[in-house]
Formats: sequence, C-alpha cells, structure tokens
Amino acid sequence: MGKWIKEHGLLLANIGLFALFFCGMIISGANDYSDDQLAHGQPAVTVAGYLTTGAFLEATFENWESEFLQMGMYVVLTVFLFQKGSSESKPMDRPAPQDQDPRDATVKAATPWPVRRGGLVLKLYEHSLSILFLLLFLASFILHAVGGSQEYSDEQLSHGQPAVTLLGYFATSRFWFESFQNWQSEFLAVAVLVGASVYLREKGSPESKPVAEPHYETGA
Repeated sequence: MGKWIKEHGLLLANIGLFALFFCGMIISGANDYSDDQLAHGQPAVTVAGYLTTGAFLEATFENWESEFLQMGMYVVLTVFLFQKGSSESKPMDRPAPQDQDPRDATVKAATPWPVRRGGLVLKLYEHSLSILFLLLFLASFILHAVGGSQEYSDEQLSHGQPAVTLLGYFATSRFWFESFQNWQSEFLAVAVLVGASVYLREKGSPESKPVAEPHYETGA
C-alpha cells in the first residue's frame, strides 16, 4: 500500500485538496446563501438544499469551466508554440519525444492498446487529452448557464421582472462577465508560469528547469 501511495501521491494529494476545499466551498456557500435569503425575508436553506440551487451550480461550474478551458488550450497551444528558455515549452533546437509518430514506435506488451490497434482508434487517442478537456469545458459551460439562468431568474422574479430562459441567459452580460472574469485570470496564471520559468527555479520540481541550467535553455 505504501508503494502504491508513493506512486500516486501527486494525484492523491490533489484529489484530497480538492475534496477539502470543495466541502469548504459548499458549507460557506450554504451559509452565505442563507444569509442572503434571510436578508430578503426568505427561509434559510440546509447544506443539502443549497446543492439544489442555481447559486451552487453557477458558483461551481463557472470556475470548473475556466480551469478546463485553460488546461485544454494549454495542451493544444504547446503543440505548436514555443517559449525560448521556458521549462513549459518543448525544446526548440532538437526533436521532442512528444512529436514522434506512434505508428513508427516499436510495439511492446505495455504499449497502449490504441497504438497497437491503429486506425481511427489511434487517431482519436493521439488527441484524447485535448478531447477530454474540451468535453469537460463544454459540460461545465452548459451547467454554468443552467445554474446561472436559474439564479438570475430567481433574482428577476424577486424584483418583479420576468424570468429568463436558458438561451436567454446566454444573451445577458452577466453570463459573459462571469465567464470572462474567470478566463482572463486563468490565462494570466499560465503566462506568468511560462515567463517566470525562464528565469526562476524551484529545485526538485519538474515544472522548473535545473537550478544551474542557463536561462536560454528551453524545455527538458
């Protein structure tokens, strides 16, 4: 068990941190939502009740949407674009292993099944990481709109205004403000990482170049 945990420590740590912070978001979100309800003469909600509200869906998926967009775009952009000196870029002066055609690879027992199968299966597998992020982004984008339209309609009705449909919510400034305010911060963070890794180091991290490596060296 100890060996398995060591082999999967990075994934397990991130899942654990996600669960911790997600629970914290739910509890604090339920309290904040209840405070707002009481301020408007409405009944407070339980934590379980909060999970069924548009406010919860909106708060959750508008953030997930931006994360999946960021990671998916980063995966795709690093296929074609380079940043001289950055550990986040493929090397510029030599072929990268990621560019090797899997059809020319020596097939072994441990070779992934899609590579051994070839054809359309392999074609999809070659882009499966970006496809996954695209699907997760689209799902989060839609659920953000579903939750947002519900929350927006509740606010509209409480002010004597008509509710909006899901499609109608896509046309509101609020939906796009929520999306853009998250998207811009995600790409800012990526830009800082790409640029900072040219000159700054973190000993022991694969996201950093070796501490003594020159600034102009690109990738690993």
